[in-house]
Amino acid sequence: MVFTALIVFIVLIFATIAYNQGEKMVFSTVTDYVTQLNEQINSSINSYISYMENVAQLEINSDNVKYILFADEKEEKLKKQRDACIRNVSAQFNVLRETREDIHNIGILGKNGTYLINNRMVKINSYMDYTTTDWYLRAMNGESVLTTSHVQNIVQDDYQWVVTLSNGITNAATGKIEGVFFIDLNYSSISNLCDSIDLDRRGYVFIIDNNGDIIYHPKQQLIYSGVLRENINEILANKGSNYLTLDGEKIYFTAKSKKTGWTVVGVTYKSDIMEQMDQMKLMYVLLTVVLLFFATVLAVIFSNALTKPIMALRKSMKQVETGNFDIQIGTTDEYMNEIGGLHNSFKIMIYKIRQLIENNIAEQEAKRKSELRALQAQINPHFLYNTLDSIIWMAEGSKNEEVIRMTSALSKLLRKSISNEDELVTLECEIDYVKEYLTIQKMRYQDKMEYEIVVDENILKVPIVKMVLQPIVENAIYHGIKYKENRGLIRITGRILGNDVIIQVIDNGSGMDEETLRNILVAKRKDESKRVGVQNVHNRLQLYYGKNYGLQYESKEGEGTTVNITIPNQECI
Repeated sequence: MVFTALIVFIVLIFATIAYNQGEKMVFSTVTDYVTQLNEQINSSINSYISYMENVAQLEINSDNVKYILFADEKEEKLKKQRDACIRNVSAQFNVLRETREDIHNIGILGKNGTYLINNRMVKINSYMDYTTTDWYLRAMNGESVLTTSHVQNIVQDDYQWVVTLSNGITNAATGKIEGVFFIDLNYSSISNLCDSIDLDRRGYVFIIDNNGDIIYHPKQQLIYSGVLRENINEILANKGSNYLTLDGEKIYFTAKSKKTGWTVVGVTYKSDIMEQMDQMKLMYVLLTVVLLFFATVLAVIFSNALTKPIMALRKSMKQVETGNFDIQIGTTDEYMNEIGGLHNSFKIMIYKIRQLIENNIAEQEAKRKSELRALQAQINPHFLYNTLDSIIWMAEGSKNEEVIRMTSALSKLLRKSISNEDELVTLECEIDYVKEYLTIQKMRYQDKMEYEIVVDENILKVPIVKMVLQPIVENAIYHGIKYKENRGLIRITGRILGNDVIIQVIDNGSGMDEETLRNILVAKRKDESKRVGVQNVHNRLQLYYGKNYGLQYESKEGEGTTVNITIPNQECI
């Protein structure tokens, strides 16, 4: 009885809540459904317009089209060439119109009065000045124009409701827009798309532009004749929601396209939704009755399953009361605790496994950071030693002013080195750092060294492991430029290559022989492990980014060395 009462109570609470929330659920379902349909229509229209824009771009960039509009026909040979271009373009237009039923007109219009529409046989309406039309003027001003629905009367004896897509055509000789390409699209694609949407018995879809002008409506003639009216102003004024209820009956669901600026409006009726709500409430009542029946049956079955062991225990106790102690019994507590114990054991096991995994991850991360810091720590003392050696050399030469300048530069360099403890810095920071270093070295080798840095601005914010460029530049100076008889040049470049960034350090120094080049990235002996070298930089890059990244050397003895540093372009990953 307790089980039955508990289950019935829960079912009744659920049924009451569901019954009261039925209206909201139905309306939410309808809202989501119509909104998704509107977005689907927008997506299809965007794809359709994008395709037509691609067609337009192909024709706009066509040499034949430009020759027809802008070529000089003074020579007979040029006239023949222009006639050939007209035949080619006319054939292209015919193919497009035959394969696309939605293209009504396709043509080009020159500022000088030259035109070609559909084919060379089509004549322009003599009573219509196309140069005064809005779509023509905007296209001549460089806009990509997509009009609302209008009657196109540019062709003689042809008056069709269309949407016009137009773009300007630039005359390469003058650099100015002196022609227009246009496509007149009929309603076949848009109407088929909108008419295929099934909202309810009376629902429909229409499309408006930013100004509230009708692009498409299933009852277009009634709209323009004033017999039928839509609440366009209220729809345009609605900014906070994707639906609004007007006239006490109609519900408008809106979705605006960012590409075309058109708004797809799905219209349904509140009475139709209420009918669905009544059906759902009836379904909830029937479902509640069925659930109560099965809940009662299940309550009886489960209660018997729970009370049966107790009844067996009671029977065994009766036997004990008669003096029969040879029976073996199990307690209900033992039966229940078996599942509880298993649950607790499993929970403890999961907790311990999770703890072990987290500890392992933390240890690996700490190990990686320690290795990176140890590798980086090898660089700083080596660089400081060489720089101080330069200062001592200048001091011994009584170059007090240069000592002051170099000491100041070293101070700035060290400040940048210790001010950022992060493993990564931007490439811009790394380049600034190496500039300070090169400034110091140029002061030391005034007559032997020049440098230049040419790096693509698009990669300056790309992150890179700290202290990569300076050791390579240092090697270029001490092992390349230093032993060059005339003035040496160090050039640093950077560019994007696919998904990677390639940084090059190029010197015109003494270069390397093939044996040195083959072994430059090979690990050194244990007694050389504390030396700072390119192996250090290469190992750090591969440790952080992976085996596909690092250093690559190119060198010819007596001609110089190029070091390629490859890192991932983090901004495109």
